[in-house]
Amino acid sequence: AALAAGIKALDKSVADATETRKEENAEYKWTMASNKAAKELIGIAKNRMNQFYNPKLFKPAPKRELSAEDRIFVNNGGTPPPTEAPGGIAGTGITPVLAQLAAHIARRDADLVAPPPPPETWDAYAKKGQEHSGVVAMLDMLVADLDKQMTEADVEEKESQKEYEAFMEDSKTKRSADAQLIAEKEGNKAQLETDLQKTSQEHKAAMKEAMGKAEQLRDLHLECDWLMSNFDARKEARAGEVESLKKAKAVLSGADFALVQKASARRSQLRGAATQ
Repeated sequence: AALAAGIKALDKSVADATETRKEENAEYKWTMASNKAAKELIGIAKNRMNQFYNPKLFKPAPKRELSAEDRIFVNNGGTPPPTEAPGGIAGTGITPVLAQLAAHIARRDADLVAPPPPPETWDAYAKKGQEHSGVVAMLDMLVADLDKQMTEADVEEKESQKEYEAFMEDSKTKRSADAQLIAEKEGNKAQLETDLQKTSQEHKAAMKEAMGKAEQLRDLHLECDWLMSNFDARKEARAGEVESLKKAKAVLSGADFALVQKASARRSQLRGAATQ
């Protein structure tokens, strides 16, 4: 019972661990996708800023590749089909699945403490290039933070997966051992029950045989007691029977029973005299 309960608890732990691992993996994928989209957003923002402040670093959007039918149409003097407006967040083409992360970054930027303004002198003037450099540096810091988060998330995911696999392997080994032990105990139980049934049957047979012997011995004692108690009477009866047989033999032989009786009485008297 304890082993069965242990296996049931182990199965529940495995199910809970599997569910937790799925949730952690889903969160990891969401985090990685969120950070990747955030990096893309920051890259687009930097590129658009370079378009105005540092055109040398601006990267124009790749030209649209026309299909074979469109190229034939344009070569014959036709107008190329209009370019579809990019979807996603703010027309960047990035899927809006990470809008929450963008809002989080916006809140983080709002929480940044701005440095105090310079004294009211002519030196407070700053060029737009300097402002651009400061914004780009801040965006680079955000990208570095995202890279750090992605690296940490990747390490945590690998460690969690490693621990989960080790736990599953240990659970599998323990469950197999417990199941085998239960099977062995059930086999031993069945064998013991068979042996008990066989022993009970043998015990009943032995008791029945002993009772038969006891009854036989009792009858023998009763017969012996009867023989002992009637020994004298049986002896006298046997002697009488012997005497009667002798008399009968004598009669059959033609002897005179009276003479035999007198002779017998005479011998008895002589024996009596001799004894005196």
